[in-house]
Amino acid sequence: MNSLHFTAESSSNGMVQRDFAVGEVPGVLWSPAPGADRAPLILLAHDGGKHKKHPAMTGRAHRLVTGCGFHVAVIDAPGHGDRPRTARDEREKLALAGARAAGEPVGPIVLRHNAHVAELVVPEWQATLDALQELPEIGTDGQVGFFGVRMGTAIGVPLVAVEPRITAAVFGLHWPDDLAEKAKQITIPIEFAMQWDDEHIPREAGLALFDAFASKEKTLHANAGKQGELPRFEADSAVHFFARHFGRAVTLPA
Repeated sequence: MNSLHFTAESSSNGMVQRDFAVGEVPGVLWSPAPGADRAPLILLAHDGGKHKKHPAMTGRAHRLVTGCGFHVAVIDAPGHGDRPRTARDEREKLALAGARAAGEPVGPIVLRHNAHVAELVVPEWQATLDALQELPEIGTDGQVGFFGVRMGTAIGVPLVAVEPRITAAVFGLHWPDDLAEKAKQITIPIEFAMQWDDEHIPREAGLALFDAFASKEKTLHANAGKQGELPRFEADSAVHFFARHFGRAVTLPA
């Protein structure tokens, strides 16, 4: 098993940031102030074209850490952040740019790319979870959640389907094509966000993926607007969702 090595540490905005590597996979772990009690771990997956320290990731991590005292971990997906791009990654990037320039649907390209990334990164997430749970502040019996939209959902659905340690998850903004069958294997509580006027994912597709989850407790958040207009308050909603399922108090600012 690959061990975890911390490579840097800093502290700001009420949380500790520790860069780490598990084998060749770089990541970051955000935590409450040192000396805090043991707390649940939230695995946070970034979107396509982003990376572990993208502002969207640091912002969500800050809400989860300072609002509930969670630990939050993100790793760079293959071809993202500090990880090298392959020739395949470059071809997909060019194909996506070409489709956008021509006004053609990007869905088939995004689906193909996301499925490839998920196939590679799911075992990396499992190895990362193994390593993080060796830390005393997290523990092998600690509670674990997953939070990811767009490509994060493409990664999270197959991960949660095979990973029993994850007991609550937040997903959203994805097609059902490659995920519906795996969603049928998921029975844990979930929260799912979609944009009612999404220009890429028809609302019927978003509803179909939500419907596919076998969870007895699942909540749909359908917001008006296009895909890039997902309301910022959905991040706070995710904090409340995990707090409710992990028995934590929430201290988010008004």
